[in-house]
Amino acid sequence: MCGITGWLDFRRDMRDEISALERMTASLASRGPDGSGTWTAPHVALGHRRLAVVDLEGGAQPMVARRTPDSEPVVLVYNGEIYNTPELRAQLAARGHLFATRSDTEVALRAYLEWGADCAEHLNGIFAFAVWDGDRETLTLSRDRLGVKPLYVHTYPGGLLFGSEPKAILANPLFKPVLEAERLPMVFNPRLKEPGDSILTGLGEVAPASTLVVDRSGAHEFPYWRLVSRPHTDGWDTTVATVRGLLEDIVLRQLVADVPVCSLLSGGLDSTALSALAARLTGRPLTTFAVDFTESDQHFRSTALRPDRDAPYARQASEHLGTRHTEVVLDSAAVSAGAAEALRARDLPSLGQFDSSMLQLFSEVRGRSTVALSGEGADEVFGGYPWFHTPTLVEADTYPWLGKGPRLIECLAPDVLDRVRPEEQERDGYATLLARVPRLEGESGLQARMREVLYLSLQGPLHLLLDRTDRMSMAVGLEVRVPFCDHRLVEYLWNVPWSMKCADGREKSLLRAAVRDLLPPSLLNRRKSAYPATHAPNYTQQVVTGVLRLLDDPDSPLRELLDAARVRKLAEGADVSVAWANTAHLLTPLLETDAWLRAYNVRIV
Repeated sequence: MCGITGWLDFRRDMRDEISALERMTASLASRGPDGSGTWTAPHVALGHRRLAVVDLEGGAQPMVARRTPDSEPVVLVYNGEIYNTPELRAQLAARGHLFATRSDTEVALRAYLEWGADCAEHLNGIFAFAVWDGDRETLTLSRDRLGVKPLYVHTYPGGLLFGSEPKAILANPLFKPVLEAERLPMVFNPRLKEPGDSILTGLGEVAPASTLVVDRSGAHEFPYWRLVSRPHTDGWDTTVATVRGLLEDIVLRQLVADVPVCSLLSGGLDSTALSALAARLTGRPLTTFAVDFTESDQHFRSTALRPDRDAPYARQASEHLGTRHTEVVLDSAAVSAGAAEALRARDLPSLGQFDSSMLQLFSEVRGRSTVALSGEGADEVFGGYPWFHTPTLVEADTYPWLGKGPRLIECLAPDVLDRVRPEEQERDGYATLLARVPRLEGESGLQARMREVLYLSLQGPLHLLLDRTDRMSMAVGLEVRVPFCDHRLVEYLWNVPWSMKCADGREKSLLRAAVRDLLPPSLLNRRKSAYPATHAPNYTQQVVTGVLRLLDDPDSPLRELLDAARVRKLAEGADVSVAWANTAHLLTPLLETDAWLRAYNVRIV
């Protein structure tokens, strides 16, 4: 994994902008601690920070090639891993391409030379890249199918800035951070943000599964992949065997690295299944990690999304698999202290304790490994969340994960609410996504509705989790791979009927069946439990106190936008919904947004 950035402007000489390019590149140093490179031409400047994972000696970037000795350079900056590198290398070699390295970077560059802007559809992996084609004077930017790797852009007349993170674009004086008040609903609940959207004015993302081509006529974005609905004709046994075969192939491919690889092991079905497959496929003891909190055995509170603690199950899974297990135990003071660093990692309002604890977990992981396998994405493709299995939430004519609990957006002042119209925004966003659901002709009733619910969960919720995982891991130079987001598995599962996905009357029946021989019953049948939260009373009180202090702070940029009475009422003790672990979880976005507005000098309009 790496960090990429660049600047295209057909009205400037980019060779005079090297200092700006160097600032943009340096901002991504944590993503690439192993090397740095820049490249400039009359109208384009490209920067790269490298995290060496495959071919440690080769693969330096920006990587340059030419179609002929006399042609203009074709230059690539690339962030990601291509898991079908062996097949692509052989295919391209058969077409006459010569390779000087073992890196997948060179495979990506040669794929562009062979297929042009359509090259991404040939890649199986997680990636974001930019290619400057000097012969055609085009800049091509592309992103993987599920949006695992980020790619932010700012377009303006005659030019474009791009970067793996907002900080690269913010490092350029052309971009000034502005927040429109109408964006506050997705600031307070980022699950409402569609992939490719952004909360800052003028800051967008290349959408997942899309390619953006920029030339003198402007910017043109097009999708290269989408889900297609078709009848599922495989029986139960064939379906289970197909899922198992896909998982084995995916994990095997994602274990390839020239650096140490570990697994994140929470003791849940997803992470334990991946760890079991990895251990079996390598035949070697696996290194695993989990996170827990001091006194969690005393203060833990069961909720629908977190019914039990991870730690006991993670230990049991480690013993069963024979892994070298490390339990990273954090106290509430460490969680609070990590908030500022998590904010800097995200460049946007963070998820509070969840970002902070994950960042500290990944920092510990990075001390022993450079690559980690994660179970992220399994719930979205196999149907693991409680809202998939709660009829009232499934039947509600809105995003099913919202539930009926309090919504932070209700804390806006009345005049701001009148302007923002959050309920109208929510209805419009929901209707827009429903219109994009790939329908299956003749499908109706629960099967049709569950296709909608699964599609909705593959949008905002999954995008948020993948974004968090990328940002917190790359902040410490750790590459996290997500086998459940392999597009071949996603494509297959998309058309498996809901009745198969809950065949035994529980969540993720199909995954459980596919790995039944790998896990003991206690782990195989564990209920879904989300990433852990601290329930320490002193942490909750600290968040509540911080929010109440914000209401009395005349320097707070958020204060005048809030209904103080409504905030105080929530702070007294909110009803916890399916989405909220506790009152601190619900209120944290207020503190994070206030801190972000100050730290980044964001202007609200």
